[in-house]
Amino acid sequence: MIFREGELEFDFTGAAAAERLDEQGVPVPHGMRFVDFVVEEPSGLLLVEVKDPSESGATPRSRAEWLRRLRCDSLVNETLVPKCRDSYTYLHLMERDDKPITYLVVLGLCGLPTVTAAHLQQLNTRLRARLAKEAAQPWKRAYAPNCAIVNVADWGTAVGRYSVVRTPP
Repeated sequence: MIFREGELEFDFTGAAAAERLDEQGVPVPHGMRFVDFVVEEPSGLLLVEVKDPSESGATPRSRAEWLRRLRCDSLVNETLVPKCRDSYTYLHLMERDDKPITYLVVLGLCGLPTVTAAHLQQLNTRLRARLAKEAAQPWKRAYAPNCAIVNVADWGTAVGRYSVVRTPP
């Protein structure tokens, strides 16, 4: 089960099932945004979102804008959390949320050397907090208590059973 997202190729061989959830051209409920992949394992579901500001077609301006969004709350609040929540809601309504969910955000950062491990740790902290509480009160149901934001280079450490490689455009 090999999937491509931009210049990144993911090999989910060995998973019980894997699918592209945000398939272009497939109708989705109005206003919902989905993560890139759902990977089913015997013990849980992986929701995988890919962001790759290092892709070869990225301009210096788009990379600078991406860095700005990474350093403030907009990447987490306006993109990452809504995609996870909408994907979870969809899976729940389709009765496919019967296993624990892990949310993995994969960042292609090879073209952004200023993003450090400390930045990723801060992002992870903000993501966890926002997934737990988006309104005045925390959610009563922790829908994605396991989450991580990882660099492509660290994917193997975070998820050793699947691979990701950068391929030419």
